[in-house]
Formats: sequence, structure tokens, C-alpha cells
Amino acid sequence: MLKIYNDGNRITAAISGDIDHHAARELRTELDDVISRSRPELIVIDMENVGFMDSSGIGLILGRLKSVRAVGGELLIKNARREIAEVIKISGLSNVLI
Repeated sequence: MLKIYNDGNRITAAISGDIDHHAARELRTELDDVISRSRPELIVIDMENVGFMDSSGIGLILGRLKSVRAVGGELLIKNARREIAEVIKISGLSNVLI
């Protein structure tokens, strides 16, 4: 599940549930739509309520990072559980964690 909070130039995308292949596909579509319409300076992905993430989640993050940078913005991940933060760090994306 995805909830979007748009504060003008900053968008917060709160994700809940697991991020697997199926969920990542749906999230990708929704996030890309928000990015292309809003062209945010910053998109924050709040992962506080994400219980599990596999490599599909890494693909989701990488793709949205590229999408938001293409419109001049940046992406940050907040509230990732320790296990998920470790997966993100191992993938080389530790610079997006806050």
C-alpha cells in the first residue's frame, strides 16, 4: 500500500506491507506517475511499515532515483528497519538512507 503526501516541492511516499516483485511493479507505476506530474525537488520514501523487501525493492529504489534525478530532484529513504537498511547498504545505496 502507498500513501502520498505532497508538500509542494517535497513528496513523501509512505509504503506499507512487503515489497516483492508484484508489489514493486504496482509501486513503480504509482511513483513514476507522481514524479512525472509533480517533478519534486525531493521524494522521501518512508519505509517504517515495510516488513520485507527483496531485490525487487532495490530495483524500485534505483529506478525511482533515476526518475527523480531526471527531473532535477533527489530521493531519500527514511525509517527503514535494520534488515531492510542492510539490504540497501549492501546494494551500494547507503547514500539515500536517512
